Amino acid sequence: MALGLLRRSRSRSASAAARDLSLPLPAGAGAYGCEVVDPMGQPLGGAEVTVTALDSHRVAAQGTTDPYGLFMAALPPGSYSVMVSAEGLTPARSGVDITAGAVLPPARVELLPARQLELPAPGTWLFDPPHTAIRFIAKHVGMAHVHGRFTRFTGGIRVTPDVTDSQVQVRIDASSITTGNRTRDNHLRSADFLDVEHFPYIDFTSTRFVYRGGSRWTLNGTLTMHGTSRSVGLDTTYLGTVNGGYEQELRCAALAKAELHREDFTLNWRSMLARGIAVVGPTVQLELDVQAMYRTAETPTPPE
Repeated sequence: MALGLLRRSRSRSASAAARDLSLPLPAGAGAYGCEVVDPMGQPLGGAEVTVTALDSHRVAAQGTTDPYGLFMAALPPGSYSVMVSAEGLTPARSGVDITAGAVLPPARVELLPARQLELPAPGTWLFDPPHTAIRFIAKHVGMAHVHGRFTRFTGGIRVTPDVTDSQVQVRIDASSITTGNRTRDNHLRSADFLDVEHFPYIDFTSTRFVYRGGSRWTLNGTLTMHGTSRSVGLDTTYLGTVNGGYEQELRCAALAKAELHREDFTLNWRSMLARGIAVVGPTVQLELDVQAMYRTAETPTPPE
């Protein structure tokens, strides 16, 4: 009971603070404000608010709510669309008309739980290489980004009744790296970089799925590259399941991203900088865009 009274008291305090807020207005401007709360009615800090002009479709104001769930912006007169979103919750969209010199009372916006997609059925799901991509983005020191991918890999997902205990395994053929430049690709395969002669594979094995709300998960696991193993976390968005593909087989899809620090894997290329060789920066962005097929006796073999 005391906890409930405390929550209601905090909620009333935030609402009262929102009503009492005022914003100095530039000449000819109006003001928009909102108070964002979570499904329990508690102030939601860090929610993203985007205000878009309906006539030009340009973003007029953008930001995040403060720790009390409040957001305010001065705007030119006109009609606007307001989008409020937060991780794990369903975005809310509304319209508002702004009048010069008018300060509207803060609108109360409640974000509801996001609809959770149906999770994959327990069993083994195999990657479909023609519909799966393993990409990376690295930055040359003082130059533009380099985009690349690995073209040969195998992997799958073993889904358990408790999804958090599921496992993912990926094996990448390191020599299949390609960036669209043969000279650069040969250099990346050499002992200066991946050293594919001595370390032919890059392996990832998951240890735990952690649910983050909505369709978001963190996939914790071990990445082994260049003879070194490190713990990494893949920020993963589950995209759902569908019947489709070669023979309308059951498929699931996900998009996973991580930032790797090359020196964690003993890829220390500072010595090459001293020799005047242009190399990539200290971090590499890794992205796995995965489609996997549910394995049965009738599961088709993907084409080469």
